[in-house]
Amino acid sequence: MARLQLKEGQAMLVSRAHQEENSQIKIKGCVIGGEQIVVVAGPCAVENEEIMKETAFKVRGSGAHMLRAGAYKPRTSPYSFQGLGEQGLKILARVGEEMNMPVVTEIMDAEDIPAVSEYADILQVGARNMQNFSLLKKLGKINKPVVLKRGMSATIEEWLMAAEYILAGGNNQLILCERGIRSAEPWTRNTLDLAAVGMVKELSHLPVLVDPSHATGVRSLVAPMARAAVAAGADGIMVEVHPHPEKALSDGDQSLTPKGFSQLMREIEPLARAMGRRLR
Repeated sequence: MARLQLKEGQAMLVSRAHQEENSQIKIKGCVIGGEQIVVVAGPCAVENEEIMKETAFKVRGSGAHMLRAGAYKPRTSPYSFQGLGEQGLKILARVGEEMNMPVVTEIMDAEDIPAVSEYADILQVGARNMQNFSLLKKLGKINKPVVLKRGMSATIEEWLMAAEYILAGGNNQLILCERGIRSAEPWTRNTLDLAAVGMVKELSHLPVLVDPSHATGVRSLVAPMARAAVAAGADGIMVEVHPHPEKALSDGDQSLTPKGFSQLMREIEPLARAMGRRLR
């Protein structure tokens, strides 16, 4: 706990010492960090309006609260699908409005903040940008909720220090997201660190989501890790869903089908109640 203090002994903004009660982030009727377990679902990327509508309709019907999809896609290979850019933002915004669902999408470049802010309800900082301090400082100046994903090799302290950049800028609408960290294990995309959920909830007042899709990279592991995340005390989960994963332009191997997502929602509802929370 002492490590989350400034040199003068003043508590960092991210810490429980600065704010004891849990922060609650409110977006269009949804509250992240409250009693409800919030579920964010959708395809990895906006591919076209038809797939976006189909996915949104099905995940909303199963109980998802928010819609996610990427318009700007940071990829390991420069030859992989990079997203539709502003066209994708417009599609995502239209579908979210039609389905009455807040939308979450990734911001990669500070220059894109005005455009992404116009169309999205929540801006997501991906793992590769967790320590893009120039971007974090600018996100600290906007009046929009931000999801900050943990970097692939970041310690918990580094993650919280990155969050401090946004809070220090004046934006207290911040949500953390554990999405797995790099390890020596070759069978999964990353290693989901559920201990980090408990540790961060102890150290910080900020709400915490878990992304079991990017954490595992394996469709069959998404549901068990989502259940485990709820049991570990996460305030919500972020899940990739695609109506035709075998045809997805990105991350099809880790995307649930709508049927699989519906089953997951049925499974986590009693878990939420057992944790003193609710899903609906």
